[in-house]
Amino acid sequence: MAEPSAGSSRELSAAPARLVVLVSGSGTNLQALLDACADPAYGAEVVAVGADRPGIEGLARAERAGIATYVLPVKDFASREEWDAALMETTAGHAPDLVVSAGFMKLLGPSFLARFGGRTINTHPALSPAFPGTRGPADALEYGVKVSGCTLFVVDEGVDTGAIVAQTAVPVEDDDTVETLHERIKVAERAMLVDTVGRMVREGFAVEGRRVRIGR
Repeated sequence: MAEPSAGSSRELSAAPARLVVLVSGSGTNLQALLDACADPAYGAEVVAVGADRPGIEGLARAERAGIATYVLPVKDFASREEWDAALMETTAGHAPDLVVSAGFMKLLGPSFLARFGGRTINTHPALSPAFPGTRGPADALEYGVKVSGCTLFVVDEGVDTGAIVAQTAVPVEDDDTVETLHERIKVAERAMLVDTVGRMVREGFAVEGRRVRIGR
């Protein structure tokens, strides 16, 4: 996250928090947030959904819900830096209080994190700092751990290395395959995301170095 020593926070507000959700695929985490936001007591609304490729179900979910969308494929830009700057500017146009990377399969770069560092969160299907990267469930199963799970973290420049907001443990069964373990992790991940985002927007939060505190 940009300037981690300075910390970041969101204070309480009477208005619903504005969420921008970034997706690359089916958008099941997005749908969980949309369902939660349908209750005014949740304290947030999804104001826009961004993607790095067109024609995905995540965008279709947003369009069915009447939510603004934008698509910025990396290949449409001369460099990754130009793409990152464009993603930052387009996201900023929706004035988010919190950015949720929900299955967004691109690393966010310096321009984006300079603007939204400390208030961009992502999930990972393992208990960080163990098993970072795209093979979390497979690596956990191959290593033989008895407990895996999922992590919600503040996005920084690394791969699944940001300050941890929340974690949920998922037992590994003796007959698990990568698919069965990952499916149970995804169920836990959706519940963790909805619960924690709700708490963050209703109670406020602060990021202070490696520590994330929810509530005053």
